[in-house]
Amino acid sequence: MVKIRLTRGGAKKRPFYHVIVTDERNKRDGRAIERVGFYNPVASGNDPRLQLDIARVDHWVGHGAQMSDKVRSLYKEASRAPAAA
Repeated sequence: MVKIRLTRGGAKKRPFYHVIVTDERNKRDGRAIERVGFYNPVASGNDPRLQLDIARVDHWVGHGAQMSDKVRSLYKEASRAPAAA
């Protein structure tokens, strides 16, 4: 099954996550089909906290991909952010 989930990057105590589309059998930081955004939980100042390509996520979900719980909450946050701006 194809999943949309997070992969961890960044330094120790400074996490940075890429939102990727991958086969669920791959390792957490393994091979990805496509990168659709990023999430920076420790962003400060003018650094963007979340960037997500909503159109590509919708495309993959339309083709049967399943989102992880965290990605689903980030998707909801990204969906309502442009409406507020």
